[in-house]
Amino acid sequence: MNKEQVIIKLFLRFAIAAGFLSAVGDRFGLWHYRLAWGNWNNFEKYVSVLNPWAPQLLIPVLSLLSTVAEILFALCLLIGFKTSLFARLSGLLLLIFALSMTFTTGIKTAFDASVFTASAGAFSLGLIQEKWLEIDSLIM
Repeated sequence: MNKEQVIIKLFLRFAIAAGFLSAVGDRFGLWHYRLAWGNWNNFEKYVSVLNPWAPQLLIPVLSLLSTVAEILFALCLLIGFKTSLFARLSGLLLLIFALSMTFTTGIKTAFDASVFTASAGAFSLGLIQEKWLEIDSLIM
């Protein structure tokens, strides 16, 4: 077992999951101050900005799908269930966020939110094979 890879993998799992859960918490008003959205309505407005191609009726669906994906991916990363799969899916989701932000609000917004960095970290996590504190190591 390579201790450095195990520590890096654990750090990436928790950091990516925490980022997802923090964003979800913000859109439900769980932070005692407004970070990005502060509530679901503001979040839906931002989803609308990031998806100008989408009909207004589709915005609540996109908002819900992205939120469910973030919660599911975070939980799977935290417990280490299918870590490689959910790391890659997280990387893809974050890349979609980054590209959407870039094309609608500008690349500085995506850089300021570090979504390209988070995406790269998630894709990197998917490449680390060492397992430690993962459900995967118990069921495989």
